[in-house]
Amino acid sequence: MNILYKCQNSIVFLLKSTLYVIIVASFFVIFGSRYEWVLGLSRTSGVSLVTFCVVLTATISVYGGYLIGRLKSKPIIISMSLATLIADAVTYIQFCIMSVNPHNNSHFTFESPHFLLIVMAIQVTAIIVFVYLGNYVYFTINPPENCCIITSSEESLNAIAVKIDKYRKQYKITDMIHYASPNVFDVINRNDTIFLYDIPQKEKVVLNEYCYAYNKNIYYNFEMNDIVALGARTTLLDDKPVVSAVVRDLTLEQRFVKRLMDILISLVALIVFGPLMLICALLIKLEDGGHVFFRQARATKGGNLFMVYKFRTMKEEGSYNKSVTSDDDRITKIGKYLRKFRIDELPQFINILKGEMSVVGPRPEMVENVDKYTAELPEFSYRLRVKGGLTGYAQIAGKYNTSPKDKLVLDLLYIEHYSLWLDFKLILQTVTVLLKASDSTEAFKGANEDLKYHFTEPLE
Repeated sequence: MNILYKCQNSIVFLLKSTLYVIIVASFFVIFGSRYEWVLGLSRTSGVSLVTFCVVLTATISVYGGYLIGRLKSKPIIISMSLATLIADAVTYIQFCIMSVNPHNNSHFTFESPHFLLIVMAIQVTAIIVFVYLGNYVYFTINPPENCCIITSSEESLNAIAVKIDKYRKQYKITDMIHYASPNVFDVINRNDTIFLYDIPQKEKVVLNEYCYAYNKNIYYNFEMNDIVALGARTTLLDDKPVVSAVVRDLTLEQRFVKRLMDILISLVALIVFGPLMLICALLIKLEDGGHVFFRQARATKGGNLFMVYKFRTMKEEGSYNKSVTSDDDRITKIGKYLRKFRIDELPQFINILKGEMSVVGPRPEMVENVDKYTAELPEFSYRLRVKGGLTGYAQIAGKYNTSPKDKLVLDLLYIEHYSLWLDFKLILQTVTVLLKASDSTEAFKGANEDLKYHFTEPLE
C-alpha cells in the first residue's frame, strides 16, 4: 500500500490519459469505419482532430475534468459527459460542413447521425467506468482523514457537519467540540484535518496558527476579510510587502458587451423556450383557473426595485412573502415540477430583455429578505453593487435553502472575480443545475426538524 501511495499521481495520470484517448479515438475510429478519409493524413482529418481536442479542452475547463478524489463520482460523470458531448456536437457539425464538396455532398446533410449516437454511448460508458474505477482506486489508497469540527454552537455544528458527512470517503468525523473547550488543542493534535466553522475572529486566528504550526489540514468558512484578500494582490513599497485590494467595477466596454450578451441571449431564449412557456401557461391555467404569472418586487443594483416575472407555482391565496419550506402546502401540483426544473424562472428573460436584470449576477432577493438579511448581516448590501441576474455562482453551486451568508460569499466571489469569460463559463455551467434538480431546489427545513449532531464532549 505504501508503494501505491507513492505512485498514486502516476496511477491517476495513467487512468486520466487512457480515458481521454478513448474519448478522442472513439469519435474518429467509429466515423473512420465509414469514411476512410477521417483516419487518413489529410487537411480535413487534421482540422477535425484539432477542433475536437480544442473544444474538449475548453469545455473541460468550464465543467471540470477527471477530478477523482476531490468530487463524488456523479458530479464528475455529469461534467465530463457534458464537455465530451459538446466536443462531439461541434466536431460533427464541422465534419458535415466540410463534407459539402464536389466529391461528396452537393448540399449540407447530417452524415450518419446514428454513428454519433454510438460514439456518445461509448464515450459516456467509458467515462462512467473510469470515474468509478478512479475513485475506487484513489480511496483504496487514501483512507478517510480523521477530522474534527471546532465551532461555536450546536446550530453551527449541524450546518457544517451535514455537509462533511456527505463526503465520508474523504473525511471521518472523530470529534465535534466547542472552540472554548479546554481540550481543543488535544483534539487538534489527534486529527489530520481541522474544520473551523463560525468561530470569532480572534480565536480563529489562534487556532489557525496552531494548526499551521503542527501541519494540520485546515478548512474554515469565509469572512469578509477573506473575500477582500482573494481579490487582492501583493505589492512592494520599496522593500515593504503589502496587500493591495483595489476597488473594482465594470469598465465601459465590459458594460456594453455584457448588455449586448443579455439582449442576444434573452431574445434567443424567448424564441427557443416560447413553445414550452405556452404549454406551462396552459397547464397552470387548467389546474386552478388562476393567474399564469405573478409579479413581485425585487432589489437589484443600488437597491433599486423592479417587478420580477415568474410562472405562478403557489396557490393564489398563499403568501409569497416568505421562503418555501420542505413541508410547504402552498405549492401547486404543476408548481412542484416547474420549481424542480427551474422552469418557473423562464419569464425572467423578459426582465433581462428590459434591462432590469442580467443573465449572470446575484439573485435578486425579495425586499423583505433584503431588509431581514441586511439587519443580520450588514455585508449583505454589498451584493447590490451589480445588477441582479438569472444565474450565477450562488444559483449553480448553491441550493434554494443555502444560508444567506453562504449565498453572499458566492455572490461576492463573482463580483470580485468578474470577467466576460467567467460569465460565459457560468452560463454553460447552468446546465448542470437542471441535472441536479432535486438537490438544487431543496427547500428550507421545517420548524420541527431537530438537530442531528451534538458536541462529543460538553463545554465545561
